[in-house]
Amino acid sequence: MRVLYEDNHLIIVSKDAGEIVQGDKTGDTPLSEIVGLYLKEKYNKPGNAFVGVVHRLDRPVSGVVLFAKTSKALPRLNAMLAGHGKVRKTYWAIVCRRPTQDSGTLTHWLTRNAKNNTARAYDREVPMSKKAVLDYRLLAGSDRYWLLEVELHTGRHHQIRCQLAKIGCPIKGDLKYGAPRSNPDGSISLHARRIELEHPVSHTRIDVCAPVPDDRLWKEITMGVT
Repeated sequence: MRVLYEDNHLIIVSKDAGEIVQGDKTGDTPLSEIVGLYLKEKYNKPGNAFVGVVHRLDRPVSGVVLFAKTSKALPRLNAMLAGHGKVRKTYWAIVCRRPTQDSGTLTHWLTRNAKNNTARAYDREVPMSKKAVLDYRLLAGSDRYWLLEVELHTGRHHQIRCQLAKIGCPIKGDLKYGAPRSNPDGSISLHARRIELEHPVSHTRIDVCAPVPDDRLWKEITMGVT
């Protein structure tokens, strides 16, 4: 865990691939508890520090994660996440095939299979589906992989992974959605690069970027990209 931003009400950290944001059935220590221990030690708190989970990243994904430090900030942040355009999240994805267009908007309807923890994208609305919209643009490429920047307009389960796979561009390492092979560390090459929001209390603008993973391909393909 690396702290990217902190004030009295918020803390934004960089999550490593493989970490879980909130506790699950694996019993592994979640990032929320790690952040709580960090705050408890930093401020010598006699009890547990308040840590409010605002949003999540899938376990194999890296990048920025926002937490609330106060009960005042948490409901405001939750409301901002629910409101369109209040919080802007930008992702970088390394995909296994170049998209047919260098930029565009993807609109699909997603259904979720809880049994195998996957989503499926459809070109039209089907029963039990939810509309999913994202924008993407091509940033860079190599002989085998391409770097896309993605901005979400909705927040659906596995949305980026599922929608990119639907257009034939699975994320590197993402076996669930059609990548030919896994990454050695079990990650997928999806990174929550940036988060922009208005502070829920002070109303100042916050703009935070997470460094890309310490990986040769990530370093090479993002060289010169801002």
